[in-house]
Amino acid sequence: MLRKSMIGIALVLPLMGGLAACDDPGPAEQAGEALDDAAESVKDAFEEDGPAEEAGEDIDDAFDR
Repeated sequence: MLRKSMIGIALVLPLMGGLAACDDPGPAEQAGEALDDAAESVKDAFEEDGPAEEAGEDIDDAFDR
């Protein structure tokens, strides 16, 4: 019983330490977030309701008349 408790504690403590170490984002984390934001902006520009889609629909409507 004591052995199982000690093994459980030994497994949980490093995980808790890893979570505590993630408080300050480093330069790699900040760069990754900037890339994520840029990718999200590009994706938003090409979604169905985005400005590129609306412009394409306007062009299609102009040619259909």
